[in-house]
Amino acid sequence: QVQLVESGGGLVQAGGSLRLSCAASGSIFSSNSMGWYRQAPGDQRELVALITRAGSVNYADSVKGRFTISRENAKNTVYLQMNNLKPEDSAVYYCKVLLGGVNYWGQGTQVTVSS
Repeated sequence: QVQLVESGGGLVQAGGSLRLSCAASGSIFSSNSMGWYRQAPGDQRELVALITRAGSVNYADSVKGRFTISRENAKNTVYLQMNNLKPEDSAVYYCKVLLGGVNYWGQGTQVTVSS
């Protein structure tokens, strides 16, 4: 069983930066992939960024060049550095870990970008 706790969300002006952290209660070293998703009110949850065990990364087109996903296995933590934030980035951001064929989700952290 893995528990995920996100942090780092908040209110920021457009053009600002935030760094989200997702700390896992157990070891995520062997996880197949870790990702950040987001969901705005009335919208479906969407993939923002994904990092595989091998270190390959994928980003949604809307965040390419602005967001960076990284993982620190020694701390069982995955990060999302968000730069040049836009109002349309406002959403609840969720961390997800795929481990042993099971998806584990965090509780989410709110990001609000004011114009």
